[in-house]
Formats: sequence, structure tokens, C-alpha cells
Amino acid sequence: MLRQLEAALKAAGDPTRSRILKLLEDDGLCVCQVQAVLHLAPSTVSKHLAILKAAGLVDDRREGRWIRYALAGGEHNPYARGILGLIRRALKRDPKIRDDRRRLKEVLGMPLAEVCALGPAGKAATTASKGPERASRPGRPRG
Repeated sequence: MLRQLEAALKAAGDPTRSRILKLLEDDGLCVCQVQAVLHLAPSTVSKHLAILKAAGLVDDRREGRWIRYALAGGEHNPYARGILGLIRRALKRDPKIRDDRRRLKEVLGMPLAEVCALGPAGKAATTASKGPERASRPGRPRG
């Protein structure tokens, strides 16, 4: 049990991983969406998500050609809920988190295929797409 606590604390203690956990609070996201918000390379985002998953803080589920990551419910780590709750409360007013939320809103307004076509910098995520092709979450039918 002590190892599970240590793994979760180490995983959540990294600033980038804490930001990812905050992004996942409302719903799940794919690597492309996280990458577009944080302006990180896909391999970097995948590495952070793998660490969070190994610590029992996030779960993943395949939806079509995307893998959706979401906060874990505590099934794999009994400390997950407490740590996720702490992060939810502690970073609520952080300016960097506010900026991430603003960019997330823009990214969620874009078609998922468009988001996944962005480069590692995610620069094109500054204008939201309008129209029936909008998809805020992977795996949802379009149209």
C-alpha cells in the first residue's frame, strides 16, 4: 500500500502531470487534445499519461482510432481519489491552469481529426471551428 501512495504522489507531483490531471477533470481527452493545449510533443504527453496510468490516477479506453484518457475512479489505487481531490482544490485558481482551461475550450471546439493533425506546437488551436463537424470528445459520431 505504501508503494501505491508513493507512486501516486510522485506522478501527481510533477507540474506537467498535475496540469494534465486538471485537464481531465471534466471529461476524458485523447493525447492530441492534451498535446494541443499544453504545446508538447505527442511522445512527451504519452510518457506523462503512461506514468499517471501506472500510478492508478488515469484510465484509458479505446474509442475508434483514438485512446481516451480520463481520471481514474480509484479502482487501481486506493489513494487516487484523495490525491485527485487535493489537486482539484489546490490548483483551482492557478493562472497557468486558467490558461490551460481557456486553450482547452478552443481545442474542444475543433474537429478531433483537425486537432490530431496539428504539429507538436499546437499553434493552430487558436481558432475554434464552427459547424456540424465539431467534436469535443473522441469517439463521438460527427455530423
